[in-house]
Amino acid sequence: MKILFQIFFSAFFLLASIPLGHAQTCTRITSPADGAVNVPLDTSLTWPAVNGVTGYIISIGTTPGGGEIVSNQAVGLSTTYTPPLGLPNNTTIYVRISLFFFNSQDIQCAITSFTTENVTTPPPCTSIVNPTDGETNVPLNTNLNWEVSIGSLGYFLSIGTSPGGSEILSNFDAGNTLGYNPPTNLTPNTTYYVRIVPYNANGSASGCSEVSFTTGDLGTAPECTTLITPSNGAINVALSPEIRWNPVANATGYLVTIGTTPFGNDILDNADFGNTTSTLILNFLPNVTAFVTIIPYNEAGEATGCTWERFSTTPGCGPFLDPQTGEEVSLFPDIDIPEMLAICEDDFPLQLDASGTAEGYRWYRILPDNTESFISENSGIEINDAGNYRIVAFNTGTVFGNADPVICETVQDITIQFSEKAVVQNLQITDLGGSLRIEVTVSGAGDYEYAIGSEEGPYQDSGIFLLEDTDGITLYIRDKNGCGITVQPLTALLFPPFFTPNGDSVNDVWNIRKRSVNDVAVRTLHIFDRYGTLLATLDPGQGGWDGTFNGNPMPSSDYWYAAFLESGEVLKGNFTLKR
Repeated sequence: MKILFQIFFSAFFLLASIPLGHAQTCTRITSPADGAVNVPLDTSLTWPAVNGVTGYIISIGTTPGGGEIVSNQAVGLSTTYTPPLGLPNNTTIYVRISLFFFNSQDIQCAITSFTTENVTTPPPCTSIVNPTDGETNVPLNTNLNWEVSIGSLGYFLSIGTSPGGSEILSNFDAGNTLGYNPPTNLTPNTTYYVRIVPYNANGSASGCSEVSFTTGDLGTAPECTTLITPSNGAINVALSPEIRWNPVANATGYLVTIGTTPFGNDILDNADFGNTTSTLILNFLPNVTAFVTIIPYNEAGEATGCTWERFSTTPGCGPFLDPQTGEEVSLFPDIDIPEMLAICEDDFPLQLDASGTAEGYRWYRILPDNTESFISENSGIEINDAGNYRIVAFNTGTVFGNADPVICETVQDITIQFSEKAVVQNLQITDLGGSLRIEVTVSGAGDYEYAIGSEEGPYQDSGIFLLEDTDGITLYIRDKNGCGITVQPLTALLFPPFFTPNGDSVNDVWNIRKRSVNDVAVRTLHIFDRYGTLLATLDPGQGGWDGTFNGNPMPSSDYWYAAFLESGEVLKGNFTLKR
């Protein structure tokens, strides 16, 4: 661990590597204005863009921070959003815009509120958008969709097969939604008549017109399907496998037959699994070839010409259910070693032991060309370097239905990686106007977590923090595998890494962010160029360096500071002038 003086003395190099970020300011909706009243229910919300943001997230509710109208809806880079169902009547609405960044925490901006108008009349009629009025050859499984009626609380839906009819649905309350999914398919070659009537607390819309559409033919029977798992021709399949097959687009169900001969059904006989594409089969016999035929069907009929596919079960290692005890049995040995191990470099050699229920073991080193190099037949080995290894544990035995002995092997690949203490590569600070966003980037072979203020934590997986100040704050970076903790004081961030004296009133002068370091007052600051020429002497409490020397602007380059503290300590570092 470097002492504080050494850290600041090396700040010439540390701060030079800090990326030149730009401050992100929050945004909030400007239309409607904060506190506005009598806002129309079909209002679109707009807000000013923020430079450098990846996207916006909007939440709309009837309580501060609520999201019952819209909850965390990503809108991309659009700065306008129209609620799809409109806004509720005579209600105070609360809106929050959040800034979204890739690989960084979202920034939640301030909440804006306004109150909607008080509508005292029923809502207007709506229009159906799917199917369209007069459309023909409509699919039998179609859904009904309609446009929003601003100010409505819901929609009454009537459906019949004659003008004005309602024998299918009569004034059905579909709720505050814009669609309806009929519980069963529609009848082929039939004309349907639909009326949608919006309503609210003031009553129902009046004079809403009826629309009609005509369905198409029943359609065609589905095509055949194929097995996914076990695949056709697979061997050594478990004795209680999950059988999965590819879905067929227009199928509404599947009939499954399984036998031990190509056209047999002694395991499963034309079982109807409905519109699912998998099933668990218990207790195949070992060393058996199973023949599977799957026939998709729909209202038009069954698929024709579907042929069987086959797979062979394992010689008898399991898993299977013991017919005498009913318990699940597996002759495969267990290997209680993780597939991935991250080891501190100082912890080598590493002892690995797979001793358990297996009768025998074989260890291999996996070479770069993916070939095996035999190491040992012992249950445990000593590993001296990182790399890829493989262990094979095996048992021998017999099971019911198979008189011959079987060899049951469990194979596991193990990756050994170095893990090490983190090295800080970058510290980036972004001024968010009231808070500072600190992001640390590290290098190293470890898996790291981060904490602020205490070596004991709490730790988090992200290296991003929001702080009010960095003075006296220390960042701790811990390797999760126990290879050490990196300690990084953040006091150096009191000295801005760059400034831009271009007259835009943003970063036009350079000075320390506050007048003290670790509660010790800074007496004065000296600014130097790369040749050691003293360019300016600053009072940390006033003004700052404007990037000139003897009235002449200095060029874009790196410059150095020396901060003289009341304690006699001198802190040194560098920063960048950008034009």
